[in-house]
Amino acid sequence: MRIAVTGSIATDHLMTFPGRFADQLVADQLHTVSLSFLVDTLDVRRGGVGANICFGMGQLGTGPVLVGAAGSDFDEYRAWLDRHGVDTASVRISEVLHTARFVCTTDADHNQIGSFYTGAMSEARLIELKSVADRVGDLDLVLIGADDPEAMLRHTEECRSRDIPFAADFSQQIARMSGDEIRILLDGAAYLFSNEYEKGLIESKTGWNEQEILSRVGHRVTTLGKRGVRIEAAGADPIEVGCPDEEAKVDPTGVGDAFRAGFLSGLSWGVGHERAAQVGCMLATLVIETLGTQEYTLRRANFMDRFTKAYGDEAAAEVRGHLA
Repeated sequence: MRIAVTGSIATDHLMTFPGRFADQLVADQLHTVSLSFLVDTLDVRRGGVGANICFGMGQLGTGPVLVGAAGSDFDEYRAWLDRHGVDTASVRISEVLHTARFVCTTDADHNQIGSFYTGAMSEARLIELKSVADRVGDLDLVLIGADDPEAMLRHTEECRSRDIPFAADFSQQIARMSGDEIRILLDGAAYLFSNEYEKGLIESKTGWNEQEILSRVGHRVTTLGKRGVRIEAAGADPIEVGCPDEEAKVDPTGVGDAFRAGFLSGLSWGVGHERAAQVGCMLATLVIETLGTQEYTLRRANFMDRFTKAYGDEAAAEVRGHLA
């Protein structure tokens, strides 16, 4: 399968302040706050859901196509993704805007002050999927991840008009979307991804119950945190897959993106939904053991040893031959 992933491309600038924000605030002067915090550390990380998912797929050797928008400052990030097996030729480079950026300072009490700069992400709506398909020779599936909301709607409509199977994955953008927008984005999707909370929010905003949503999508994939994942389809028994044992719990950021990377890679290999979910859970476990969303290293032997321990010899035999 040739899979394209549309979604945000961003960098995170994370700083730590050794004191407490609360100690710097004057109650009767909050209407005219002017503060500057001297921070101890700065950690710059690669991120964005589209790039994170593609990085994981690249690690598994499935050659994903990243579709999104970035700025002229994307060169170093592009080189990183290229080295890790991601096709970045369909990334639009803005002539006037920087790559999207999250800047956040965390204090000693783990309170945070942050800002998100959308930047070039707003130009993702200008990307036509037909040009992507023409370049790579058709697309078998497009995952429409969190991105510029207008881009998400346009990519979804183009998939429908060109009969390209698509997966709906709202994640962070679901909070700002209306029920009408969510209905448009999920109706006819081959896969609908969400976590448990988002599942309830989708049902609340659309007014559609669980069965109505299942009648409108091929499969509903719901991540359950430490309990793993559940895959549902109308008229079929649900598939539930647990998570492998963690060696450490360092940072949960990017775990959902890693699951999607593994699941989509399994689909690309044609190993079936249960195996694909197991690959996703194994990759997600590697990410939770690592600080940063793209800082893990997939070592084939270690991956397969842990996969076998978690899911058994039969499952491992189906996956082993596909793992690059």
